[in-house]
Amino acid sequence: MGKKEEEEIIRIAKKMDKMAQKKNGAGALDLLKELRSVPMTLELLQSTRIGMSVNAIRKQSTDEEVTSLAKSLIKSWKKLLDEPGGGEKPSDEKRKEQTTPVVSPSQGSPEAKEESSSSSNSSSKSEPTEVAPNTLINTFPRAPSTSDSIRLKCREMLANALQTGDDYIAIGADCEELGAQIEECIFQEFKNTDMKYKNRVRSRISNLKDMKNPNLRRTVLCGSVTPERMAKMTAEEMASDELKEMRKNLTKEAVRDHQMATTGGTQTDLFTCGKCKGKSCTYTQVQTRSADEPMTTFVFCNECGNRWKFC
Repeated sequence: MGKKEEEEIIRIAKKMDKMAQKKNGAGALDLLKELRSVPMTLELLQSTRIGMSVNAIRKQSTDEEVTSLAKSLIKSWKKLLDEPGGGEKPSDEKRKEQTTPVVSPSQGSPEAKEESSSSSNSSSKSEPTEVAPNTLINTFPRAPSTSDSIRLKCREMLANALQTGDDYIAIGADCEELGAQIEECIFQEFKNTDMKYKNRVRSRISNLKDMKNPNLRRTVLCGSVTPERMAKMTAEEMASDELKEMRKNLTKEAVRDHQMATTGGTQTDLFTCGKCKGKSCTYTQVQTRSADEPMTTFVFCNECGNRWKFC
């Protein structure tokens, strides 16, 4: 499992990308079947970015068999995040892929018949029920469509934020649908697209795009944090573990010294001055933004007089 598999996947990805660009899915099913026989690993997913190509074909294809098989592949690749050794067991993955999403609830799939001539209509109808609990998009109602230009733009920006980094490729999450679901939850709370709505969307985008806080983005993509939960999380809840620890230490220090609101500020060695690299500092905290945003911390270096803002 190395160079040969990588070259084969890249070849398939290029063909799929051309199909997606031309909006012509002829031959896509054969390419997806080829992919199904490749023993996939997390490294191959990240180096070839095949997930993006498969997702593009899934979106533009009107062939139910193509979309079903594409979803099946993406679902199996999601497991590689939690089970790094999953790529070493191609036979198990193949069996799961051959028996689940390729058959629709309403009609038998020709592909399923090729794989197993003994499969009955009753078994083919029962298979999709096993997929639903583990499929993120099926867990929540799809976001209703909208023609509002502001809402559409917000959905687009949220989807782009979810695509920061490479996690969404390996996970196979539908970032556009997730972005739409988060926006829908925010809109339902405010019932309009006023400044409060826009500020809420901006804070979600900012935190999801934070490269220093990949865990938040990943938990949303995997479904650990639901779209509704993501829409309502406070800035403190969305913060990275490092930032949470810093804020926790600052709060403890301020409470201990009883100087949170004093003019002179609170002495601390938790900050490092960008100019003199000294650690003898004084800080004060002020609520400069909306109530659901954290307080702004102003730091003063006692050694060189440098001042800066820590958000």
